[in-house]
Amino acid sequence: MGRPSRALLSREIIARAALAVVDEDGPGGLTMRALADRLGVKAASLYNHVDGKDELLDAVAELVNAEIDLTPLDDPDWRTGLAAYARGYRAVFLRHPNTIALLARRRVEAGRQLLTYDTLLAALTRAGLAPADAAEAAAALDYLVLGSALETFTAGFTRDTATYRPDYPSLAGALEASADRGPGLDDRGFELALRLLLSGLGC
Repeated sequence: MGRPSRALLSREIIARAALAVVDEDGPGGLTMRALADRLGVKAASLYNHVDGKDELLDAVAELVNAEIDLTPLDDPDWRTGLAAYARGYRAVFLRHPNTIALLARRRVEAGRQLLTYDTLLAALTRAGLAPADAAEAAAALDYLVLGSALETFTAGFTRDTATYRPDYPSLAGALEASADRGPGLDDRGFELALRLLLSGLGC
């Protein structure tokens, strides 16, 4: 008997296809039917590998979190390591911003998600934070990273800055001064917030 002409399904193949659907079509585009169409199979065949939407989202979370580099958290200079980790964490969700709406308010169950938080909290406690303070610092880092990946400050101001000046002179002045520094206001805002967070940790 010859080999099947179509690759066999697996949980990982399904999860990667689901992530591609979310990246391309947004969180609302992820349905079992859309996923089956992308894979060229019947929707019922997906249920041989995932029990339903919840398990599918856990598999997507596993993939996305596997892209986050945890090695900076081993840096003996914990502030340098935490900053590098945060930048890498943000870069992952800048690549997959549509996943934030799907994953940010869900329970944390994927193994890689749990490993990420465990590794982060271990690094923070090694740095001298009490466990409760480490939990608050991890939460603050989540808010900063995911918020900055989800929202772009600059995209809210699409008019020529001069048109803001008659009614909103402070806004116009700030936008013009930022433009003089070059592109990248969103990145500079993230870096400022990250420095403030790191300097505020009492270690």
